[in-house]
Amino acid sequence: PYRNHASMSSPTISAAKSSAAPSSPEPRRGALLQLLDRAAPALAAVLVLLVWEVACRLFAIPSFLLPSPSAIVQGAMEVGPAQWLGHVWATLRVSLQGYALAILIGIPLAVALASSRLLSRTLYPILVVIQSTPIVAVAPIIVVVLGAGDAPRVVITFLIAFFPIVVSTTTGLMSTPEELLELSRSLGAGRGREIRNIQLPYAVPYIFSALRISVTLAVIGAVVAEFVAAESGLGFFIAFSTSFFKVPQAFAALALLVTLSLVLFRLVALLQRWLFPWSLPKAER
Repeated sequence: PYRNHASMSSPTISAAKSSAAPSSPEPRRGALLQLLDRAAPALAAVLVLLVWEVACRLFAIPSFLLPSPSAIVQGAMEVGPAQWLGHVWATLRVSLQGYALAILIGIPLAVALASSRLLSRTLYPILVVIQSTPIVAVAPIIVVVLGAGDAPRVVITFLIAFFPIVVSTTTGLMSTPEELLELSRSLGAGRGREIRNIQLPYAVPYIFSALRISVTLAVIGAVVAEFVAAESGLGFFIAFSTSFFKVPQAFAALALLVTLSLVLFRLVALLQRWLFPWSLPKAER
């Protein structure tokens, strides 16, 4: 009987083994796809640089028109590290100062606009007009009014960066479900407590979406200000290099600007994940 039982169970065991065998490559395939998904941006960037380098060499494009990546690296090495750090710090300092000013003014202003319909109707058109005005055209006037130094550059950066913060924060505050507001009022919560404990937490995803956009706009604002009046900074370096047809060095400064914007964007995203993980979609937590 025991022999018959073993002989009867052996096909079942072998069938189980045979059915389990094909499933073993699945985890490997999933891990490979996940690795490919993470490496896809880097691979795409490498491919673009490779095509760029080959095209410049194949068609003999002059470096003062479109330098190859290798020429850009060579041009960057001709500038000392101390000089690069000085320009990066000048741009970063103005960007962060204008960005901080945009946050300090933009979020309270958004709270005021969301709390008063009269104030919203009064100030919102003015904000739209300010945003619609070309900052490049206004920048020389700001420099003349405020004089030399960081002040005009910070103001220009602020004017470019603050509008998304105001609009997105106001939208988040006004998107709070009316049922929650009515419940808080029925429990006797005051207006300040209602904003602090209900509307602002509900608006956190909107606020950080604006902060991620505005931090890149702050870098753009700093560069625009440096084009107008500056003695240091990556924008100043780009204008100075192109005036002497040192285009590879200008491209190197442009690459540093892109890197700076990406790093600041990522830092804001990490700050949201650290302070308010509940405000992120489940896929990003």
